[in-house]
Amino acid sequence: MRFRQIEVFHAIYTTGSISGAARALHVSQPALSKVLQHTEQQLGMALFKRVRGRLVPTEEAHALATEAAEVFRRLTSLQKTASNLRFLTDGHIRLAVVPSLGLHIAPLAIARFRARHPQATFEVQTLHHDDLFRALYERSCDIAIGYDAPPHPRLKRRDLADGELVLMFRDQDLPDAGERIPLQALQDRDLVGLTTGGPLGDLFNRELQRLQVRVREVVSNQTFYIAAGLTRCGAGMSVVDEFTAQATGGAGLSYRPMSPPLGFKVQCMFLEDRPPSRLTEGFLKHFALALNERGGPDAG
Repeated sequence: MRFRQIEVFHAIYTTGSISGAARALHVSQPALSKVLQHTEQQLGMALFKRVRGRLVPTEEAHALATEAAEVFRRLTSLQKTASNLRFLTDGHIRLAVVPSLGLHIAPLAIARFRARHPQATFEVQTLHHDDLFRALYERSCDIAIGYDAPPHPRLKRRDLADGELVLMFRDQDLPDAGERIPLQALQDRDLVGLTTGGPLGDLFNRELQRLQVRVREVVSNQTFYIAAGLTRCGAGMSVVDEFTAQATGGAGLSYRPMSPPLGFKVQCMFLEDRPPSRLTEGFLKHFALALNERGGPDAG
């Protein structure tokens, strides 16, 4: 199939009609019908059947649709990359961070850096771990900062700081909390969990399994700061990174590290063939300093 045939097939499949596909592609219906007819003849199979005036995809069409969607995903990625290349300048830093670092650490580091380098400009986006490398690959960011990045042949990693997972709780729920909370103390407790845990969620779950601790996951969500908000409202305790805890703590809400400690690395990631610029290197020093400004265990 030529790309035009794939494009026509994909448009008909996603819109469900010749007329809808014609509007999406800004061409006439007869022209689209002709391309579809030629494609079916070339493949030697029907891709759509007309049922009660509607086009219904055949099983063969469903199979092709998966591959066509991948073609268009890669095309979209290529278009994004080409567009983003226009914004590569020495004085502009495009940063992607996980949401928990976007609450306080990234704003603090950017503000301090711009105070010393007012000519620098920034573009900031918060992404979950699975999307960080894609942002680098598509050139929509220059550097990405997250936790315990998995190895990748095109990816370079640099440690910026150490971090720990902590337990967030309302004071009334753990009135006698010590300096650290034994993980076994969570047995049969209500806990706010993560539906997409990423490396930190995996770290916590592995330790639960190792110690055979069972918790009741009463609410699932995708972001640490939402988990912290749910804890504040009384939905249950939550396990979050210490940076989220420092940024979201307040009166009546505390956090403690756990025992055994659940540590991780905060890492900067960049493509092997696109190392950080001199300006970006200076910014990373400010980011590392902000990361290492720790609050005490009662800071929550």
